[in-house]
Amino acid sequence: EGKPMQTKESWFPKFKPYQGDLDTTPVQTDEYLPAGKSIILGLQHAFAMFGATVLAPLLMGFDPNLTIFITGIGTILFFLMTGGRMPSYLGSSFAFIGAVVAVTGYTGVGANPNLSLALGGTIACGVLYALIGLVVIRTGTAWIEKLMPPIVTGTIVMIIGLHLAPVAIKSVSANQFDSWMALITIICISVIAVFTKGMVRRLLLLLGLVASYFIYFLLTNVMGFGTAIDFAKVGQAAWFGLPTFHSPTFDVNAMMLIAPVAIILVAENLGHFKAVSAMTGKNLSPYMGRGFFADGVCTTLSASVGGTGMTTYAENIGVMAVTKVYSTTIFVFAGVFAILLGLSPKFGAVISTIPVALLGGASIVVFGLITVAGAKIWVDNKIDFTKSSTLMIGAVCLIMGTGNYSLQIGSFDLGGIGTATLAAILLNLFLNRGSEKEQVVEKSEDQINSTIAQS
Repeated sequence: EGKPMQTKESWFPKFKPYQGDLDTTPVQTDEYLPAGKSIILGLQHAFAMFGATVLAPLLMGFDPNLTIFITGIGTILFFLMTGGRMPSYLGSSFAFIGAVVAVTGYTGVGANPNLSLALGGTIACGVLYALIGLVVIRTGTAWIEKLMPPIVTGTIVMIIGLHLAPVAIKSVSANQFDSWMALITIICISVIAVFTKGMVRRLLLLLGLVASYFIYFLLTNVMGFGTAIDFAKVGQAAWFGLPTFHSPTFDVNAMMLIAPVAIILVAENLGHFKAVSAMTGKNLSPYMGRGFFADGVCTTLSASVGGTGMTTYAENIGVMAVTKVYSTTIFVFAGVFAILLGLSPKFGAVISTIPVALLGGASIVVFGLITVAGAKIWVDNKIDFTKSSTLMIGAVCLIMGTGNYSLQIGSFDLGGIGTATLAAILLNLFLNRGSEKEQVVEKSEDQINSTIAQS
């Protein structure tokens, strides 16, 4: 584990048709489902990424339609560049928000007037990230594994889910009606997850959203409660239209501020890949370099035409955790749906009618699943919390990440996830020697106790 890939291995695995029972047997990364089921599952992944992939560019003043379009292309490129070995959707990254706002002075209203500066800095970040990926491909992941053992990666995955929790709760707290509709959405998804079988269970998020959307429509547009769904934009939107592209400006200060986000992306994606490894039961470490490199290249290409930086999406990992479908080919279909969405203002208008309360309810489910995936890394690797060092790393960093404790290095804001991630890595390195001493003391105590027992 952690060693470079052997050159004799083919780039793509030998994909084979899935022949198991969907109720009991997971669909592995190198298996594929019939086209009909793949299309539906791909649509579900497109729904899962939609809310966050649209929200991130809005918070930075980017064009959401262009971002959706680019993430679809990026996801397909990621599939090709990783050899179809890592199931992931590349969505717009929230890690860039703090740095982009600091560079551009964006106030949160309308388009970002200094968008080109952000694009230049994001390109620099993508290039740095791709270079890290090349190093990992060449040297393997052993050095990253040492920096980020299971206690650290499990913590990072949990932090991502817990850190996003306030975002989900805030989105459904505008009024009591929204709060109740979010709960109804959670119930719809939960009922499908527990009381259905086969393909229906695998589509729990998509079908849960459809069911809650229908209930919302009846309560608002028919019965007059809450805020009715406005379909006016759907009628006004064109069926087809190319998004507007933008050019970058390369400013040294902006590039220096945004490029370090690559460190956060490495930690974030390592946690994501570890979570997928734990779920699939397959060692994906030999392919992490491909994943880092592909994400860096796609981030660079995205920013070169006006899109946001990219990252593998925790939301879609949450979908895989529930559906047990890990087939990488599903994400090709998801990418195609995103491209169509980006090219069709009308399709985008239809999706945009989904009330925030419903997306928030689904987010609560997904973010919770992400958090549990981090805990699963701990469990699967039998993390011993009787050791003081391990206990301190997990306890301190979880609270830092959940509470959005943020440090600044110069004018660069690490953000809550970045600060907690850095703390987890540094604490592990700093306390590791103490942990070794602790193990020596424990062994000595065990030997003494054994001697006494024998006497």
